[in-house]
Amino acid sequence: MEKLVNDDCIFCKLANGQIPTNAVYEDEDFKVIMDASPASKGHCIILPKTHAKNLLELPEEYCEKLLPVAKKCCKVLMEVLHCDGINVLQNNGEAAGQTVFHLHVHLIPRYEGDNVHIKWVEHKDETDIEALAEEIRNGF
Repeated sequence: MEKLVNDDCIFCKLANGQIPTNAVYEDEDFKVIMDASPASKGHCIILPKTHAKNLLELPEEYCEKLLPVAKKCCKVLMEVLHCDGINVLQNNGEAAGQTVFHLHVHLIPRYEGDNVHIKWVEHKDETDIEALAEEIRNGF
């Protein structure tokens, strides 16, 4: 797969070995590192070695490999950390909470009674859900 590296991107530098990391997994397309500002014990992030601003820009061949890497890492985190669950989180765009504009996937181990808050409040609106579903289906 072709790899694009942005010389101004900190995550490109981390993923491609230009800056030292606490890597826990690496293959030809991805590097998984410990998060420098963890939300919980064992918080890791998956970094593609190619630059893509978000999921919408990630080449299909990387998309096909991303979820299997997440699954492999989650299994190891569950076994090693004995956590009770894992959040797999990926933000697209500033409004969604993205702060570094190189696609990355958070793997956040969760422990019963932890004080990590990743939740949303149910949004109540008067939108006709059937009409909205039809509009979205027509987008495909």
